[in-house]
Amino acid sequence: MKRGLLITFEGIDGCGKTTQVQRFLSNLEQAGYDHILVREPGGTPIGEQIRQILLDKNHFEMQAETELLLYSASRFQLCQQIIAPALTAGKIVVCDRFYDSTTAYQGYGRGLDLEFIQRLNRMATRNLVPDMTLVFDISLEERTSRIHHKELDRLETENAGFQAKVRNGFRQIAEAEPERVFLLDGTKAVAELSKTVWQLFLNRKKR
Repeated sequence: MKRGLLITFEGIDGCGKTTQVQRFLSNLEQAGYDHILVREPGGTPIGEQIRQILLDKNHFEMQAETELLLYSASRFQLCQQIIAPALTAGKIVVCDRFYDSTTAYQGYGRGLDLEFIQRLNRMATRNLVPDMTLVFDISLEERTSRIHHKELDRLETENAGFQAKVRNGFRQIAEAEPERVFLLDGTKAVAELSKTVWQLFLNRKKR
């Protein structure tokens, strides 16, 4: 059986990735692809409990290294319990955030050592690399206008300086791995972006 594909969606909060995930899933469904959706942190019973700890606004005392290790622990559980078996079964695995978020948030955002994070990412996934990653890029001003009405979690409440570092992190990741990571203008019309994402996926399937 042919191995499945891992497609990851990334970007700062408010970039529109969750909307694009749902449209992509609809396209997969209509095209008859066997697929599953997972999210980070979370995706497993253990991971969902870790998610609650990570995003709880009351945990303001959490150290950057603690944050990094908790995300990695959730990821390892998700990869071993859900993602790896699904790929072996030939499914398309769609992941709402993956290890590029750790590089962007804990590496560029928190300032933790990028080389160490890369090693940890490899360990937490057992060297699994997404087949295609889509990063939706928006300005901080656009982010503010999009999320002002929602209840924010612990990371979403971080200041503008932190958010700018994270955005730059995603852009650096895309620049470093252009064959895997596609940087898309998140301010474009939803339908236009959805069409672009689907075409990129079809191109990747041809390889």
